[in-house]
Amino acid sequence: MFAADEASARLGIELVESCAGKAVCRMRVTRAMVNGHGIAHGGYLFLLADTAFACACNSRGPVTVAAGADIAFVAPVHEDDVLTATAEERILFGRNGVYDVTVRRGDVVVAEFRGRSRAVGGGAGRLQHPRSRDDR
Repeated sequence: MFAADEASARLGIELVESCAGKAVCRMRVTRAMVNGHGIAHGGYLFLLADTAFACACNSRGPVTVAAGADIAFVAPVHEDDVLTATAEERILFGRNGVYDVTVRRGDVVVAEFRGRSRAVGGGAGRLQHPRSRDDR
């Protein structure tokens, strides 16, 4: 799944580690990611955490997507900071899961993310959009 993730690749996100229920991703903050306050735009931190979450929740096989997520920004991030997002599975129940992702700059926690997943299929590849009534 990560190999086909064009959005993450274009932002320079690397998959550092992946195993059942866990993933670690890394990203360097570029000038293009900094907002008018001189700090990294929160959307980029969310995207990094979401990528680690996606890798962790898809590590078991069935195609899994986000059902929801939230993030708490704990410390500011600046241009050239290297961030590491560590995603860990907390619980699986039925087709659902809960994952926590900690984003760090070195040893400093800069964000905490919680994602809720939903397994939607058994195979790899692109998800299909549901057909509208007119397509049936």
